Amino acid sequence: MILAGAAAAAAAAAAAPATGAARAAALAPAAACASAASATRRAGPAAASAAAVVSLARSSGLMASAAVPAATAAAGPAVPAAAAAGFATVAPTTATRSHGNLKDSDRIFTNLYGRHDFRLAGALKRGDWYKTKEIILKGHDWIINEMKISGLRGRGGAGFPSGLKWSFMNKPGGPDGRPRYLVVNADEGEPGTCKDREIMRHDPHKLVEGCLLAGRAMNATAAYIYIRGEFYNEASNLQEAINEAYKAGLIGKNACGSGYDFDVYIHRGAGAYICGEETALIESIEGKQGKPRLKPPFPADVGLFGCPTTVANVETVAVAPTILRRGGAWFAGFGRERNAGTKLFCISGHVNKPCTVEEEMSIPLRELIEKHCGGVRGGWDNLLGIIPGGSSVPVLPQKICSEVLMDFDSLRDVQSGLGTAAVIVMDKSTDIVKAISRLSAFYQHESCGQCTPCREGTTWLSHMMKRFEKGNAKSAEIDMIEELSRQIEGHTICALGDAAAWPVQGLIRHFRPEVEKKIAAYQASL
Repeated sequence: MILAGAAAAAAAAAAAPATGAARAAALAPAAACASAASATRRAGPAAASAAAVVSLARSSGLMASAAVPAATAAAGPAVPAAAAAGFATVAPTTATRSHGNLKDSDRIFTNLYGRHDFRLAGALKRGDWYKTKEIILKGHDWIINEMKISGLRGRGGAGFPSGLKWSFMNKPGGPDGRPRYLVVNADEGEPGTCKDREIMRHDPHKLVEGCLLAGRAMNATAAYIYIRGEFYNEASNLQEAINEAYKAGLIGKNACGSGYDFDVYIHRGAGAYICGEETALIESIEGKQGKPRLKPPFPADVGLFGCPTTVANVETVAVAPTILRRGGAWFAGFGRERNAGTKLFCISGHVNKPCTVEEEMSIPLRELIEKHCGGVRGGWDNLLGIIPGGSSVPVLPQKICSEVLMDFDSLRDVQSGLGTAAVIVMDKSTDIVKAISRLSAFYQHESCGQCTPCREGTTWLSHMMKRFEKGNAKSAEIDMIEELSRQIEGHTICALGDAAAWPVQGLIRHFRPEVEKKIAAYQASL
C-alpha cells in the first residue's frame, strides 16, 4: 500500500536523487504524471529514475505488489551493474557488508510456523503487549518519529516510507471533528504471496497490537481489518485474538489503561484481486462494488465513510510494536540504506523446500534460496528465471538472479521490483511463455473494467499470449504486444494495468528467443 497525493509525491521526489524534470513530474496532476511516465520509459536510465518518482506520485494505494516503480517497466536489455549504479537510489560505497544470516534474537515474528500458542497467553510469553501503555502515552509525535528513524517502508509492495505516510493524518490545525480510521489490507490477493496469512494465523496479537499503536500515531478512532473471505482459519484466529484483547482491556475503551479509546473490527472480503487497491478496498467496506476511486481526493483527506483514512499492509502494521519497543535505530541497522529492516520472504515454485521466512533486507537472492529452501530443484544451473516480488513484477533470468539483492532499490535497478517479496522460482522444465500467459489470463479476469486501457488491453494481452503459447503468431507481433503493454501501463486509475503489463514486458526483455522459437516451430509445422 502507498499513500499518495501532492504531499506524498513531493516527499517521494525529495527522498531519492532525481532530475529536476522528475521532481516537476512528481508534483504534476495525475494526467501529467501518466504522460511523463510514458515519455521517460523511452529515455534511458536517468529518465527511468524519474519514472519511479512519477509512478509513486500517480499511485495512491497499489494492490499487493503491483506498485513497483515505473522504472521497472523500462524497455531494453538488462542493465549491467556498473550502469545501474548510475541511477540507483542508494549511492555505491567502498565499504562492503554482507546481508542475511538474521539471528533468531532479531526475528520479529517468533511464531511464524505455528509451533506455539497463538492466543494471548502465548503472545505475552513471546513479549507482545509489553509496555504498550508506555508507548501510547509517549504520544503520536514520538511514535511517528521512531517509525521515521526505523526507515520502515511499506511491506505491501509500494515501499513508501511508513513514518511519513502515518504523519499525513495529523494535519496542521488539529482534528476537524471527523473520526479517523486505520484500514489494514489483509486481502493478500497477489499470486505467489503467502506471508500475511501466516501472521494472522499464528501471530495475530502482533497485528492487533500494531493496529493500536499505528492508530495512536494517526489519532485514529478505529481500525478495520479487511481480510479475504477465503482466509477462514486466519479470520477465526484473528477474531479470537481481538476478543481476548477486548476482554483483557488492551483495546476498546481506555485501551491498556492509557485513556485512549480504540476499536478493532474485521471485515470479510469476497476474494476480488482489485480490492487490494486501497480505494477499491474502501469502497468494498462501504458495501459498494470494489472499484478504485479517482484521486484526488486522497484517502488521507476523504477515505472510509468520507473520513481521513490510512490504508496499510498487515506486515507493515505488525512490525510496528517491536520497532517501538526496541527502537527505530535497531530496525534501521538491518539492510542497506533506504532498504532497512527485516522482511518476510515467501519462496515457492521449483525449490527443494518452499517456505516463508523472515530475513534481513538486502540478502542476495541466490543466498536466500540456497540457505532457506535447499536450493533450486536440480541445482542453480537448472534455473530458468525468477519472479522476485509476486506475479505483477517482471521476471528475471538466471544471470541477474545470481547477483541481485532482495531489496527495493537493487531490484528496481535491474528493471523488476521487490513487491511483496513473493519469490516464484522456475527451473528449465518451465514453459516460460505459457507461465506468463497464465498471468495475463489472471489479470484479464481480475480487471474491474472501469478503465478502457485496462479492460480492453488485458483482454488483448491474454488473447495474444494464448496464441504465443502455440507459436500461432507472426514475429512482428512480439513488438506489437510490447507496444500494447506500454499503452496500458500508466494510463489507468489504479496499478492493475501496470501489473498486467510488466510480466509481458519482462518476458520480451529477457526471453524473447523463447517466443521466437515457438513461432518458428509453428510456422515450420504448417
